[in-house]
Amino acid sequence: MIKGCKICGIKDSNTLNYAINHIYPPNFIGFICNYPKSSRYVEPKSLKKLLNVKKNKSEFVAVLVKPNKEILEEIKSLPFDYYQLYDCTPDEIKIIKQKYQKKIITALTIKDESDVLRYKSFAKVTDVYLFDSKGYEKSQGFDHNFIKNIKLNKELMLAGNIKFDDNLKNYEKIANYLDLSGGLETSGLKDTSKINFFLNNLNKLKNET
Repeated sequence: MIKGCKICGIKDSNTLNYAINHIYPPNFIGFICNYPKSSRYVEPKSLKKLLNVKKNKSEFVAVLVKPNKEILEEIKSLPFDYYQLYDCTPDEIKIIKQKYQKKIITALTIKDESDVLRYKSFAKVTDVYLFDSKGYEKSQGFDHNFIKNIKLNKELMLAGNIKFDDNLKNYEKIANYLDLSGGLETSGLKDTSKINFFLNNLNKLKNET
């Protein structure tokens, strides 16, 4: 059952304020903290200014690709509720979780079914599983049938080329949360009209179930 969503890759205050003050705000908002290849990357100095807001009902997520000690120390005082970690081992995640006292979204990039099965190794360190494509910043998709029948004892977030106007009922039996980034953009920038359409549609779906 879909409980809500994450909007990822916000990097400007106008979009952030729009999202957190929406009548149906996203459960999570993600910020790209250490991946300069992404057009959505926000450098640490700018993050501090951007995140100086009242979060209201949304929780903030630091999106980190195999973070080193330097970036972890730079962002440790910022108001993040979750660290979303790519390319980390279970042991690395355990150390980060214990040291920085953050909840963890373990991001697993999926190409085939063997990639899905890696989730078992992260059961003790994960609060939420995110199944994403191999595309990282490129908004690629993957076959969601790979994860339809797995049984998790944690909540499941789904990313990978989900569009703002998709039929959300297609994801009902797969995910607890939908994670959108590129699907909410026009010409590479977040589009508040698409965000509004998606959040309203998601609320309708939740009220139907």
